[in-house]
Amino acid sequence: MKSIVYTRHGSPDVLHLVERALPEPGAGEVRVRVVVSGVNPTDWKKRVGAGDEASTEVDSVPNQDGAGVVDAIGDGVDGLTVGDRVWIHLAAHERAGWGTAQEFTVLPADRVTVLPAEISFDVGASLGVPAITAHRALTVSDAWPARLSPGSLSGATVLVSGGAGAVGHAAIQLARWAGATVITTVSSDEKAALTTAAGAHHSLRYTDSAAASTIRELAPDGVDIVVEVAAGVNADLDASVLRTGGTVAIYGNDRGGKLALEFRPLLELNARLQFVLLYTVDPAALRTAATDITAALVDGALGVGDDTGLPLHRFALEDTAAAHAAVEAGVVGKVLIDVTPDA
Repeated sequence: MKSIVYTRHGSPDVLHLVERALPEPGAGEVRVRVVVSGVNPTDWKKRVGAGDEASTEVDSVPNQDGAGVVDAIGDGVDGLTVGDRVWIHLAAHERAGWGTAQEFTVLPADRVTVLPAEISFDVGASLGVPAITAHRALTVSDAWPARLSPGSLSGATVLVSGGAGAVGHAAIQLARWAGATVITTVSSDEKAALTTAAGAHHSLRYTDSAAASTIRELAPDGVDIVVEVAAGVNADLDASVLRTGGTVAIYGNDRGGKLALEFRPLLELNARLQFVLLYTVDPAALRTAATDITAALVDGALGVGDDTGLPLHRFALEDTAAAHAAVEAGVVGKVLIDVTPDA
């Protein structure tokens, strides 16, 4: 089978195409023929290895997310059959050789979820890290349900920072599906148009000095949940718009800066700051998220492409290095890699 591998950390040019033997699934595992692989910022950051280009990994295969077809099943696997269309999450987590940038991957069955028949592989490959992160961010508040479903966030106001990104896009769609009022902040009119297409009720510029007061006008009692991608630079804004008992779910620190907090305002709000990193989330919570996300798929609540506010950028498997470079450069939209035919 064709695989993209790297044996040292570094720039995209460490990625190269090789032939590897077709693997067999062990107990509790499934083998999936990958149709589409999704690329996320976490994938190039793992490839870079925190800047330590001297470190080595034998045949590491990039990319955590993907979608494809179950090809073989190991002993003890229930709920999946050969031929099932599926979406994948955390394929390479603690399994360096089994990322989705290859024709087949083997992974634990609990990281594989059946993809509804009417949902494309493009959508399936765009879930994983973005959608599960968004789900987690929307369900960590003590004041709101720990599951998402239609109406579960009715009455809530959700602020999505950086709504034109993949996580922000998923958070907007999931929050709308759950009945919330959604406000998002972006840097440009072009990105605002994308968030409106995704379903945001209000799209504001974070560069606007009046952003906090505008949010307060839209949510006089304050925001219930903040889905935060830029914790350092947005700390003061978040504290100024949060309602009493509100939650800031932090999954990123885009635009840099140290996270500094004003103690008294957050204390008086009984605010909750929850950090979100999928690699250390309890597996049961990941499975719950996958179940809720699949229900949203069935309801038509999650989509990708220009008409839903997440433009697609496609690459061939042999061009995985270019796909990584595009994500690393901050391309707006979702980068997908076509791995095997959709048949």
